[in-house]
Amino acid sequence: MKNLKSTVSVFLISSTLLCSVFSCRKDPAVIPEQEETVPPNGQSTEVRGFYLLNEGNLNMNKASLDYFDFNSGIYRRNIYNETNPEITKGLGDVGNDIGIYGSKLYVVVNVSNKVEVLDAKSGKRIRQIDIANCRYITFHKGRAYVSAYLGVVGDPKAPAGKVSEVDTAALQITREVTVGRQPEEMAVVADKLYVANSGGYSPPDYESTISVIDLSSFTELKRIEVAINLHRLKKDKYGDLYVSSRGDYFDIPSRLFVIDTKDDRVKKVFNTAVSNFCIDQDTAYLYSTEFSYQTGENEVSYKMINVKDETMLDGRFITDGTEYHIKTPQGIVVHPVTKDVFITDAKDYVSPGTLYCFSKEGKKKWQVTTGDIPAHIAFHYY
Repeated sequence: MKNLKSTVSVFLISSTLLCSVFSCRKDPAVIPEQEETVPPNGQSTEVRGFYLLNEGNLNMNKASLDYFDFNSGIYRRNIYNETNPEITKGLGDVGNDIGIYGSKLYVVVNVSNKVEVLDAKSGKRIRQIDIANCRYITFHKGRAYVSAYLGVVGDPKAPAGKVSEVDTAALQITREVTVGRQPEEMAVVADKLYVANSGGYSPPDYESTISVIDLSSFTELKRIEVAINLHRLKKDKYGDLYVSSRGDYFDIPSRLFVIDTKDDRVKKVFNTAVSNFCIDQDTAYLYSTEFSYQTGENEVSYKMINVKDETMLDGRFITDGTEYHIKTPQGIVVHPVTKDVFITDAKDYVSPGTLYCFSKEGKKKWQVTTGDIPAHIAFHYY
């Protein structure tokens, strides 16, 4: 009996050790959704709310999705995991862009090499589209267009990038086209897709062009010479494009360029640094966190441009001094109806960020805690 007891004891100890080593193969716990209520914003007959994509840190698998309901004033953090508990790894690694088209929400997850397609009302996953090193997304006539890097950082022979066309009904890639190295944001004007090429993998040998793609044939027509290390690209209602250059962080500063799409040429240069911007009606709202390797610091600024007259406006769109509490602005949008301005603050990049709402007069209305590195917002319409 003594030997039998010893055998059982050894078995139990061994089982305990195995269970400790392999965690008894339990699935990771689902991170619960959190809610917070902000001051009422009033009901809107057009805009239901918005989704906010938190990028999360590289290789940390911490991209997350938040949702704000304008009518209830409820801000919901981390809705993806609880809505999709069967996806054990969560949303993925580095959320890079987001957009709503029709009834579907598209989330570009860069390092996870995928575009998540969700139901825009429920946040429930519909399908995953695999695109390696995907970056940004835009839409036109039933198609989604996704830019993607190829190659690796520091490779002087990194290949040109590509844009994939996705049928938004079938959710299948239909065509692909080669563009410049490390393409970033895109915009469609008159059935032409404009793609900002950065060449960011191989400094100081940056790209300096915008690829112009004919959407009917899905071929590159030409490239517009602009400036090095292009990034943000937005269109105004007059058919012009505004594109930012990040410069080289040393001697060549960040600048903003205006492209006339009638003849595809640069027609204006704003000598101001730009990290991100949005255009609402006749106004472009922009901010900069220009980093200098010479000083080792960011210089933060907030400005506005009249896109109709193509002139810099006086003053800032934050007027109550709150800008001095924003450490690292990361995202910006304007409510299409109320004209409230939303700014996200990534802070130190490793802790939860903050979303600020400002009135059109520049006064802070409310703020709320977000996930890590809040950056991209998509309005959800009725």
